[in-house]
Amino acid sequence: MFSIGEYAVCPGHGVGQICDIEEREVGSQKKTFYIIKILANGMTVMVPTDSENGVRGLVNTDEVEEVYKLLTDHNIKVDNSTWNRRYREYSAKIKTGSVIEIAEVLRQLFLLKDKKVLSFGEKKMLDQCRELLAQEFSLSNKLDKNSINEKINSYFQ
Repeated sequence: MFSIGEYAVCPGHGVGQICDIEEREVGSQKKTFYIIKILANGMTVMVPTDSENGVRGLVNTDEVEEVYKLLTDHNIKVDNSTWNRRYREYSAKIKTGSVIEIAEVLRQLFLLKDKKVLSFGEKKMLDQCRELLAQEFSLSNKLDKNSINEKINSYFQ
């Protein structure tokens, strides 16, 4: 269980700070919710504390290194399906909240960008993935978000 003031990751939204823990009546049951303010956009979300895929803690150093290792591996087959099919697949991966899945989408989009022009949605998704990773890594490792963005970009230059 998280405490007020801690950082947590909401799949699909990114890193947020637990502002409050409230008990609300839902139907005939009392449920406890985390009230989380998402750092990227200031949005507030309510997530049940007992939800299995509601929130997770920030990544540790080993997971960060695993992501960086994944980003260095460019020897993969780039998906050449239609942009809307790719977009649906990538969106599903991002919504899992897994840093590995997000990094895979980021890598695919960066490598695809070298072969063809990305659609507007894919460009936004590439930026979203980079932002999700950079924000979480900066908080978990207490580093500057810009330096992490530069490090991510350096893997694809």
